[in-house]
Amino acid sequence: MIRVIDGKRYNTETATKIFSHWNGCSRSDFQYRTKALFRTVKGKWFLHHYGGAMTDMAVSAGNNGRTGSESIEPIDESDALGFLEAHSDDSEAAAAIETHFADQVEEA
Repeated sequence: MIRVIDGKRYNTETATKIFSHWNGCSRSDFQYRTKALFRTVKGKWFLHHYGGAMTDMAVSAGNNGRTGSESIEPIDESDALGFLEAHSDDSEAAAAIETHFADQVEEA
């Protein structure tokens, strides 16, 4: 997916996927929902959202119908860390914190 936001191109094909959280539903399920954290070549962070017709990503499909959609949300570094911290019980998110934010994490 490609979106231009505030004069900047965000492209899920050229950016690096850092971590993805999925709600466990199959992609054909109307409640399917994912959020994936990406980092662009120039170091900008963004979330790629994708959701089915019974999620917060639902959009009108005409004739009282609804369908899923996807979007890109640019975020700053602190929001990227916050997203990973929210999912740090997942070993991939914890590893991503150590890889990208080690200088911001200290022993308790």
